[in-house]
Amino acid sequence: MTIRTGRLTRTLAAVAAIGLCSAAAEARDIVWARYGDIDTLDPHKATSTLSLQTWSLIFDTLLATDKDGNPVPNMAESWTVNDAGTEYTFKLHDGITCHDGSPLDATDVKYTVDRAFDDADPSVTKASWGPITSAEVVDPLTVKLTLETPFVALVPFLADSFSSILCDSNEGAEGFGTTTAIGSGPWKLVSWTKGDKITLARNDDYTNFGKLAENKGAPYMDGLVITVVPEPQTRLAALKTGEVDIAEPPFDDVAMLKDSGELDIVVAENTGQNVFWEFAVHRPPFNDKRARQAVGHATDAAAAINLIYGDLSLPEACPVSRGVFGNDQDVCLEYRTNYDPEKARALLAELGYGPDKPLETAMLVWTGGNRQKLAEVFQAQLAEVGIKADIEMMDIGTMNARVRQENETAEGKGSMDMMTWSWYDPDILYALWHSPGAYRGYTTPELDAMLEKTRVLTDPDERKAAVQAVFKVLLEDGIHIPLYTPGWEWVFAVRPEVEGFHVAPFVYPVFNDVKIAED
Repeated sequence: MTIRTGRLTRTLAAVAAIGLCSAAAEARDIVWARYGDIDTLDPHKATSTLSLQTWSLIFDTLLATDKDGNPVPNMAESWTVNDAGTEYTFKLHDGITCHDGSPLDATDVKYTVDRAFDDADPSVTKASWGPITSAEVVDPLTVKLTLETPFVALVPFLADSFSSILCDSNEGAEGFGTTTAIGSGPWKLVSWTKGDKITLARNDDYTNFGKLAENKGAPYMDGLVITVVPEPQTRLAALKTGEVDIAEPPFDDVAMLKDSGELDIVVAENTGQNVFWEFAVHRPPFNDKRARQAVGHATDAAAAINLIYGDLSLPEACPVSRGVFGNDQDVCLEYRTNYDPEKARALLAELGYGPDKPLETAMLVWTGGNRQKLAEVFQAQLAEVGIKADIEMMDIGTMNARVRQENETAEGKGSMDMMTWSWYDPDILYALWHSPGAYRGYTTPELDAMLEKTRVLTDPDERKAAVQAVFKVLLEDGIHIPLYTPGWEWVFAVRPEVEGFHVAPFVYPVFNDVKIAED
């Protein structure tokens, strides 16, 4: 049985799987299917890319990035920095409007910064804002940020959606982060049904000052529905029937889809993403660096990703991804625990493990992106040297919470996880490994001091040397064992009638230019 709508022919099975109604299509919405859901609508309360992508649609940022990932003006038409590098003054465009109709001005910027530094409930990315001591409203369109010390990563951070500017009308709003999110971005929140879908409507008052879209006004389409469809083959079926316009296809089918021309394939570039092993280091076995190094020497990331992803991903040697400041494959290969199963076995033997006594650990992996299959390949590689890793799959929000829990637990079986972080600057390493650490994992006073140095050096050569010194510690001690980049295999399959879809650096899908042709 089929249901006819304005532009789609749908099967009842697809409707049940996707959870959309015919009204969405008649409203000329873009339908984007993803494998998982967001954590929250509050940019200060999560770190996942699924959340980040959604914030970029609802909120806007002071700065934006060009096609190469460099910061450019956006909501702020200009900015100045004092000679000491401790005062940043931003001049805002006039006429920016929040989704509730209130003007967005310097008070909203101050509200956002103050909220990020709230002692009682700070942003989870507070460290990435740098040592800001105050946000001052100079006049309605001018705001000044004062820093305790210079912080070279502030400008690129202000182009990222972790620094989304929140309209101050969110303060005290019922359900902010779950049912309410008032921004000034191209799309307004209509509703979020957790685990199902997010419904957005076009912001008719939107002006694009700096984002990577040819369209400088409101999006062309009426709405955007972001729906959760965990199963890859279900997403593909929905793409083929027209129930969904854009989705991550099954990776095993990408080559076939490219050859058939049935769907357009868009592969994200310059993602800034890095997938890596990390460990619960406050209890055995991974409180001993030899156990961590053994995992590194047992892992053949190049073989694994070639088997699962082909040419969609590249093995990564550095703790930050290719294209990020400081990344140098040759330097990192010199320091890291490269594939050497005999060395892995020797290290395990020193720790008392062997054929009759394998090292046992949980391997935490999050769903989507064929990571289940990839984890199984890694599991087999580890088993070859005497490491018994039990794979546990979970959504990203659950995994983030679980990693912290494992780090705060002093007893029990070992734990390691396949983590992914996306960032545009090596300051990501400060967020991960400076005390107290993003997940309360490995930190030392010596590493803290090294990371602090990377934030204040303004000379590029000096900063590069300091960043690579941090790489050396992380890699040699098996604290952060890189696996592959661009990180997630962000491949999008797009219906042929969809025009104008593209992906900006750091995996931000852009829908402002999207038009869907009439049947």
